[in-house]
Amino acid sequence: MSQRFGLKGNVALMASNCAGMLDLVALPLWIGVLVAAYHYDSQQAGALVTLFLIGAVCASLSIAPRFKQLNHRLVTSIGYLAAGGCFFIASQTDSFIYLAILHVIAGACASSALSMTHGTIARGENPHRLYAMTGFASGVLGIAFMAVAPTIIDQYGGHTLFIIFGGILTLAALICAFAFPRIKFDQQDLNITQKAPRRKIPANVWYGMIGISVMVVTQAMTFSFMERVARERGFNAQEITVILVGLSLFNLFATVMAGISEKRISTRLVLFLGPIIQVILANIIMNSSSLPLFGAASIVFVSLIMFTHIFVFGLLAKLDTSGRALAATPAVLMIGAAVGPVLGGTIVKIAGYHGIGIAAVVFGCISVFCFMRIFQSAPLVIKPEQTV
Repeated sequence: MSQRFGLKGNVALMASNCAGMLDLVALPLWIGVLVAAYHYDSQQAGALVTLFLIGAVCASLSIAPRFKQLNHRLVTSIGYLAAGGCFFIASQTDSFIYLAILHVIAGACASSALSMTHGTIARGENPHRLYAMTGFASGVLGIAFMAVAPTIIDQYGGHTLFIIFGGILTLAALICAFAFPRIKFDQQDLNITQKAPRRKIPANVWYGMIGISVMVVTQAMTFSFMERVARERGFNAQEITVILVGLSLFNLFATVMAGISEKRISTRLVLFLGPIIQVILANIIMNSSSLPLFGAASIVFVSLIMFTHIFVFGLLAKLDTSGRALAATPAVLMIGAAVGPVLGGTIVKIAGYHGIGIAAVVFGCISVFCFMRIFQSAPLVIKPEQTV
């Protein structure tokens, strides 16, 4: 039973998605502050972020199957409020143990809220376009965050990063408390409360989730070392900054294009070409010494996963109308985000940067296989003549 959420509901979903995906926006600065201001080594800094992601994954996997049974507005509001509180407390300590505990709790709380958000988007009248809108909002937040946060941190200290995190999450909690949309379930949707057998999530939905998760692994292990590769190729700080700014702006363009291309580009084509193009771009980034080629590949690279994921999200929302599978989207994304940097670092240590390019080929093949299985393992609810 798809629904319209209205302007107020859509704004709340966009604010909620921005807060829940804050880790993806702030990751480079987050680790940088832990190393520079808190004087942790790279392993300790990475461990704290990984703990946040572990908490997020566990919470999402636990809460997603219970999506229909929960009060979505309450879980979202309390989740972000609790996560914000954890970061406010984190700004007052430099103890690794305390920060580790707070990161785990914050990740679990924020992910619980984000699971409610993605599950709600999946119940919307047009999940594809609505998810593109939330992605655009996250892109805007990313640009604003990178424009403001470094200056504040330089002036007032590294602990202010956690205050900024807490402020963003608390603001999202307030918006969700007043405007988060309420979902109306029909009688078939409520079969859980009648002790009827729960409908299984279609097999091809799982293939789609695995496929996009593997793409995220490739994205994370490549993006994590993009700046390091640029430094070793002799590119200066100004050139790298231009690339990063161009990357952020192109992300906005990609989300807009994904939203308006819903009925103009075949989903099957996007899912087939997405992993292939990602492999090509990853190998250019890891092997090219040409600044124009490296810069162009880097600018497009991150937006590719966003563009592909919007199409995957829209397709899976049609295949699993319960919203349970897409409520687990945070777990799917964050598993890849957590595995990528560690795996990439191991590969670089053993085989050098070109090893990441080789690994990207392997993961690209897995993604293509999984995406093609979406169209083979079970009949789609989309008519053949439709191009989603």
